[in-house]
Amino acid sequence: MPAKLPLSAFIICLNEEAYLGNCIESLESCAEIVIVDPVRPTARRRWCSPISTRAGRSVSCSSPGAVMPARSSSRLDRCRESWCLNIDPDERLDEPLQSLLPSLLEAPADIVGWRIARRPYLIGYGYTPDKVRERKNLRLIRKGRGAYDLSQKVHEGIVPDGKVGAAATGSLLHYRPLVLDEQILKENKYSTLKADQQFAVGKPPRPYKMLVSPPLYFLRLYFRNGLWRCGFPGFIEAATGGVYAFPDRRQDLPAACAAAETEFRRHGARCGK
Repeated sequence: MPAKLPLSAFIICLNEEAYLGNCIESLESCAEIVIVDPVRPTARRRWCSPISTRAGRSVSCSSPGAVMPARSSSRLDRCRESWCLNIDPDERLDEPLQSLLPSLLEAPADIVGWRIARRPYLIGYGYTPDKVRERKNLRLIRKGRGAYDLSQKVHEGIVPDGKVGAAATGSLLHYRPLVLDEQILKENKYSTLKADQQFAVGKPPRPYKMLVSPPLYFLRLYFRNGLWRCGFPGFIEAATGGVYAFPDRRQDLPAACAAAETEFRRHGARCGK
């Protein structure tokens, strides 16, 4: 059996047993896997123990009651290896990334983490090709050199303590095919959380962005990032990105009205009355 890499993979999920199999199979080289899933203890034992036996490595499963970002930080702190990989249950490492991992872990001491591309599965096409410019996010971090921003309500990410590089090849393959109406509902949920987050920190309202952000977001995804290469499924992917951008900016409207109402009250008037 090949030697395991000094790498802890940590997976935050919720009743994702159907997806975990492919994810864990792609983590064969990891010395440790940490899984957080708030399911019943009997269910955790049903699939966690066989994974540990088959993989020949440490696999820990737990069920904390904290909110998602807190759970993320908790798992990151409890990883035992010198490097930590954040991966979702519906993601897996492609073969180029698996081959590249050893060299990434041998990075110079001033490199504390690596950004890795994430390629979604498009219904009717498959995974986006390498020629599509997908965003690279920080997923691989040295233990003790990064922490989660607990103020983030959605898409919380690791804040590194030092220099971060970008993996030249390889990707995380994201497989969660949703029909269009389900995908739009998901985008609306995420964008609402993000809008609430922006409003809570007092970000200045810019109502004009409700008009310009959705088409600009679509054009960026479709033309600059290259989703046009994926035919009509690529068009749908870019269009749903525009849907995400619209409700993301809707926080500007009530914020602008609230600011105007405060000003008008000083003159005995009411905004919108």
